[in-house]
Amino acid sequence: MADDIRFSGLEDVQAPIERAHGLPNSHYTDPATIAVENRAVLETTWAGLAVGADVPAVGDAKPITLLGQPLLLLRDDNGQVRVFQNICRHRGMILVSEPRKIEGAIRCPYHSWCYAKDGRLVATPHVGGPGQNAHPGIDRATLGLVEVRSHIWRDVVFVNLSGDAAPFEEIHADLIQRWAEFEQPMYHGGADSTFQLEVATNWKLAVENYCESYHLPWVHPGLNSYSRLEDHYHIEQPGRYSGQGTYVYRQLKDEAGTTFPDFPGLSAHWDTGAEYVALYPNVLLGVHRDHAYAILLEPVAHDRTREHVHLYYPTETTDPVLRDRNTHQWKDVFIEDIFVVEGMQRGRAAPGFDGGRFSPAMDGPTHCFHAWVASRVAAMAAG
Repeated sequence: MADDIRFSGLEDVQAPIERAHGLPNSHYTDPATIAVENRAVLETTWAGLAVGADVPAVGDAKPITLLGQPLLLLRDDNGQVRVFQNICRHRGMILVSEPRKIEGAIRCPYHSWCYAKDGRLVATPHVGGPGQNAHPGIDRATLGLVEVRSHIWRDVVFVNLSGDAAPFEEIHADLIQRWAEFEQPMYHGGADSTFQLEVATNWKLAVENYCESYHLPWVHPGLNSYSRLEDHYHIEQPGRYSGQGTYVYRQLKDEAGTTFPDFPGLSAHWDTGAEYVALYPNVLLGVHRDHAYAILLEPVAHDRTREHVHLYYPTETTDPVLRDRNTHQWKDVFIEDIFVVEGMQRGRAAPGFDGGRFSPAMDGPTHCFHAWVASRVAAMAAG
């Protein structure tokens, strides 16, 4: 009965946009509702965890917590990025507590069980008694690190925590095809091309805001001065992704008129076109003729999100001054959104707020996201 009450109204969220309501307050404020939602939309899908650039060299390791689960991002001896549970198979001790390079094996700080970078258990000191490093009851072959299913696309490391989602390439075939021209090498800009934003909001509100261009004239007046509301179009793929595009992307130039080099071989659409897509559940992507970016939304708490922003370029080296300017330009834009998403989070404390309504003409991408969340949560609650 409690679940019936908690998840009532989700059919209204999935209704046609002309009469749909947004997600109820509980999806932003109630821990019990959010726990079910997390399972439905983050654990059983392909959620963004990190980027490959977080572990650029062999042996680089970074501990990451997602939905309370301790994970380890690691680049193994073959250069492959892998994700493991960051715990020893012996007593569940955390293996790596801070980012570092692993030169040899991953050694548990508790009893020194050691794991190769591919997850194999390779040493169990004194497990059979003093000086006895083996025991018939300890089968190393079955006690390697638990690997988490992962997939890398556009350098984003996606994980399927439940292990049972359909293949990433199958679920997101449409977007992969849509951006097929960008399936080519791209390079992280380095330390000056990444930053984090701490935002006092639920992660979904960051997705909802990113999806639409409706807010541009009031929240981003500088951007709107040349990329106006009427210069944008909607992108909607129900159950997969949504966002917006612009027909009037303007390249950043320095005082001498220099721009970043272009990704080679792009069609004419991208001369002045750019697209911004929220890939469900928690990855925000942008593509342009001369750079791209990825934003990973880390759900720290029901009312706190950490945004990890990474910028990429067509060549391994780019002008550092122009690159720094580009990073700060985007940072300024994303900071402009903070008061909006934080304000909406505070607004979810208003009793009786029914989730709000959508503009049939302007809110299609946001409604698309709400309907996806509602459909997955309803199915999880019913099952």
